[in-house]
Amino acid sequence: MAATVVPPESVTWRVHIDRSMWVGGVRGLMLQALHPVAMWGVWQNSNFQEDPFGRLQRTADFVGMATFGSPAEIEEQAARVRGIHRSLRILNHDTGRKERLDQPELLLWVHCAEVSSYLEVARRSGLPITDAMADRYLDEQRHTATFVGLHAEDVPGSVREMDEYLNDMRPALRVTEEAAETVRFLLWPTLPENLRFLSPGKPGYFPFGALCYYSLPVWARRMYGVLPEMPQPAVTAALRSFRTALSAVPERLHDFAFARPTRDMLERSRRRLAAEGYDTRNGLYGLRDPRRWPGHALTDA
Repeated sequence: MAATVVPPESVTWRVHIDRSMWVGGVRGLMLQALHPVAMWGVWQNSNFQEDPFGRLQRTADFVGMATFGSPAEIEEQAARVRGIHRSLRILNHDTGRKERLDQPELLLWVHCAEVSSYLEVARRSGLPITDAMADRYLDEQRHTATFVGLHAEDVPGSVREMDEYLNDMRPALRVTEEAAETVRFLLWPTLPENLRFLSPGKPGYFPFGALCYYSLPVWARRMYGVLPEMPQPAVTAALRSFRTALSAVPERLHDFAFARPTRDMLERSRRRLAAEGYDTRNGLYGLRDPRRWPGHALTDA
């Protein structure tokens, strides 16, 4: 399926531009790690042990490109990712056999754990998303799933379908040694090179990692058992506070959380959308406001 540009009018744009995505991304990695074969695939084919935060950043770069990139940029990246997945193998410790990394079952689990986390965290953090919009987001994400080689019709496209899928997957999930280590890494990660300047404030990361952990479904938290339980209303309040605080960070400063190629892509996206008639004076984040779409007269600066 050919790549298409995600418009600011989509629910995908509203969710993926939201600053709650950082919590959703880490939550997604923690959830993904509960699938033994998927976790072994990451462990055996990446430097996740040394750079777990870099894995999150690369995921953010992929999602950013798939959302805000041009069709050519999206297709180039998708082809590269599919090529990498085709070339990699996993040693399944349960069977002792080598398996392909690009098994549809594994790709589907990774996709669903990721997008369900984005949606759940965004809604819980205070992003106004109706039930109909939530269904539309998951339906839109079926197209994104094709970038990694899945068929859109095989991917859950509504909240009900996603809930059923996650529930059906639970018997196949467990905490391997690698999964337990992953959660520990994500609570206290190694920072990638472009974020090393934040190292003095690294102790402040633990509350963020804990927030991601506590946003997991209760059954996932019970499986990990890493941190003592805390009242979920307090977690919801913390998610809302995190989103409010991070939403105040200027877009150009926030962009430094991404690798340089992604920052360049975001700048090209601003220019492309401006040429199409969108008002980008408040950046891509500002395009959540329908008044900044073509055909709407603006009076503010």
